[in-house]
Amino acid sequence: MSHASKKEIFGWAMFDFANQAYTLLIITVIFGDLFTRVIVGDAHNDYRLGNLLWSIALATSYAFVVMIGPVAGAVMDFSAARKRFLFASYLLTVVTTTLLYFVAPGYIWLGMLLIILSNFAYSIGESFIASFLPELGPPEKLGGISGFGWAMGYIGGLVATAFALLFLGEVSAENFERIRWVGPFAAVFFLLAAIPTFLWLRERGRPRRLKHPRAYVLMGLRRVGQTLRELLRYRDLFILLCSIFFAMAGIYIIIAFTFIYGAQVIGWDEDIRVYMFVIVQLTAAAGALAFGFLQDRFGGRLMYNLTLLLWILAIALIYLTPMLANLLSQWLGTTLQAQHLFLIVGSLAGLCLGSTQSAGRALVGALAPKHKAAEFFGFWGLASKLAAIIGLLGIGLLQMRVGLHNAILFCILLFALALLVSFFMRSTKPRPA
Repeated sequence: MSHASKKEIFGWAMFDFANQAYTLLIITVIFGDLFTRVIVGDAHNDYRLGNLLWSIALATSYAFVVMIGPVAGAVMDFSAARKRFLFASYLLTVVTTTLLYFVAPGYIWLGMLLIILSNFAYSIGESFIASFLPELGPPEKLGGISGFGWAMGYIGGLVATAFALLFLGEVSAENFERIRWVGPFAAVFFLLAAIPTFLWLRERGRPRRLKHPRAYVLMGLRRVGQTLRELLRYRDLFILLCSIFFAMAGIYIIIAFTFIYGAQVIGWDEDIRVYMFVIVQLTAAAGALAFGFLQDRFGGRLMYNLTLLLWILAIALIYLTPMLANLLSQWLGTTLQAQHLFLIVGSLAGLCLGSTQSAGRALVGALAPKHKAAEFFGFWGLASKLAAIIGLLGIGLLQMRVGLHNAILFCILLFALALLVSFFMRSTKPRPA
């Protein structure tokens, strides 16, 4: 089997470069904070209602991915139509993200609807683009290729968000008329930056056709059912997906709430928010690249487990940041603000963010049988998005009860469970189909 050229790999990675504009500008850095503090704006209740509604909107979008992703993957494998599915998700993301411009303070349900639609399209597109990975190189090289894609993503996010922060300003009610352009800005960046993907990425496989559109859905459901029944044949892949479920539950909480946490718990200034963004992007890109190559050299499972241990440490430090800042201030005899210490903790979290996702995706690519790559990456997307539902609803309900500061400890439990489950894997080599 012939593998991809460097140009094709670059084209594949450019989709990661492009779609990070959505993740960062809409989910992590700007719109999530805007939704909770300005669109909903329940400051009198410590923004707990806004945080809960944000969690519900994201969880709902991931529920649609869970229902549709594996069936779409089965149809793509059968009909060799991955690029067409990817293009459809890309266009839907662009259109619905642009429409976020019209979400004004008080327009809560419109904001939730557009987040559900846009995040669904973006998230299912992640599974579609990942399904190309097994064909880009031999199994022993997939860690580096996956790491390159994630690194490109964080570089793309850095570029997109740097321009957005420069031209759009801070998240506040006073600056709403400028900051509301974040949706159209993210959409145009995604629209333009993903063009190389559709020019250079190849569709491999022999296309097969059925007479009626409904037949594709029925065929997809049958294939998914068959794969579910056969999943125990792929024991190590099944265990990996279970581990990824817990890990991604924690990661989706971090992605959705880091900057909300910084604003509500740490109480950072606008310049610290910008510094945190830059630090997280650079360390995430470095982590994805470094751990990708280390994975090829020392083995995927070892590197994956190391990232989980680092996550547990990072979450503990995130929780302890205000207390550590007070202790260090007393010890050093000076004033050390929690927001400055939070920058250091953010670098560790950023390193984990890029490396864990890259390692997990590469392990799935190495273990998945080639003729069912899109289908198994549909299950990877299913595990990730089902995890997002549990994680986001869990943190949303917990913070209603105990506040966001204490609720963040939920992530330690999730990463510990991911680590525990991974110990049951026997091999990271693909099983013959």
